[in-house]
Amino acid sequence: MTSPGSQDPFSADSRATAPSPGPDVLLEVRGLSKAFSGLQALTDYDLRLPAGTIHGVIGPNGAGKTTLFHVLSGFLRPTAGSIRFGGRDITGSPAYRVARLGIARTFQNIRLFGDLPVIDNVKVGLQVNTPRSLIGVLLSSASFRRQERDLTVRATELLEQFGLARHRDRLARHLPYGDQRRLEIARAVATRPRILFLDEPNAGMNPVETDELLGLIRRIRDEQGITIILVAHDIPLVMNLCDRIQVLNYGRVIAEGDPAAVRSDPDVIAAYLGRARHA
Repeated sequence: MTSPGSQDPFSADSRATAPSPGPDVLLEVRGLSKAFSGLQALTDYDLRLPAGTIHGVIGPNGAGKTTLFHVLSGFLRPTAGSIRFGGRDITGSPAYRVARLGIARTFQNIRLFGDLPVIDNVKVGLQVNTPRSLIGVLLSSASFRRQERDLTVRATELLEQFGLARHRDRLARHLPYGDQRRLEIARAVATRPRILFLDEPNAGMNPVETDELLGLIRRIRDEQGITIILVAHDIPLVMNLCDRIQVLNYGRVIAEGDPAAVRSDPDVIAAYLGRARHA
């Protein structure tokens, strides 16, 4: 987190001024709950997410943050509640269907195709929404070859945007850790999502890499119009980056609002610092 004498971790002084979100609610979640063998990991979670915002979710270890992402992205079915994306009910939809509808995600533990070149990892993302003809694949038709060239051009453009072009032919597993993180985000962006879920995006990064990531996430929102939800332990990152923040503790939202309101909330201070509720 922060070293002695450094800035208050809850400070939002350097937070970017984001554009005012439009009236359209892109993602609406009501009463979402998830239990594992009677253990309640998520309880009555609600969210109304306007398009074009960066939304943060923070909380101590075991608060339910990753479980929330798994449920929203279709990797887990909720025990109760509803999820509507773009006005469409996607509650309980499997992950592949959620991805095709326009929700992409990264993982706390990086999940790349390590034995594939960097550019091919991005092509995998591009192909999620690229129709491919089986006959064309089998016959290596001119249209199929043209499609492959187009994929290569688009993948190269993305690698340039993410500062990875010099690594295009390198195996993904040989990249430095920070570059692997960026590659995973690039692959997710390649699917052309409307919402991007980032799970601990700067885990394992040094401060310089984290600062670069912060700027990258802002550009993804500002230049590509992608709505972003991120969960992180890094409080300064979330405070500086997000328009609104929710705080989870034991699977429940204990605070919600803009960074200034959240950082002064007594329940948040208690959850992180172990103080009495109104200390």
